Amino acid sequence: MRGIMFLAAVLIGLGTVMAQVADKMTTGSAMAKAAVVAPREDARAGVRSVSIPSDRRGHFQTEARIEGQRIGFMVDTGASVIALNEKSAARFGLRPSRADYNATVTTANGTIKAARTRLAMVEIGGLIVRDVDAMVLPDVALSENLLGLSFLSKLKRFEYANGTMVLEQ
Repeated sequence: MRGIMFLAAVLIGLGTVMAQVADKMTTGSAMAKAAVVAPREDARAGVRSVSIPSDRRGHFQTEARIEGQRIGFMVDTGASVIALNEKSAARFGLRPSRADYNATVTTANGTIKAARTRLAMVEIGGLIVRDVDAMVLPDVALSENLLGLSFLSKLKRFEYANGTMVLEQ
């Protein structure tokens, strides 16, 4: 049952990405640049937060740092894990072998194989999360990296308010 829920969450996230790709193809619009976010210290001791404004499509684009490399992401609360395409994963040295692609994922483009992995640390605007589950998908299946619940659920809270996604640690 847990595996089915995981697969369903990944499929929802990938479906969202595929809808975005279709939208880009039909409108011919250029991809919005990832929002640069800065941490904000709250009056409460030790509470840090990052605000990510929505882009013109209503999506939340941000930049994360993994192994010193800046990687663009779309925040996707419907994705159970961080989903990376091969090109982005290779930027910080993650190159799964063919044998590592043993998780079956169904997308709008059909069924594909993905490689499970764990990221030692993901940082967004000063918020640091360690030991984060992720999946690497072929570039043809995932044009945009997804920041899923494996990162978001390790925060104190995350919420959407007034066109802004707020992440708090």
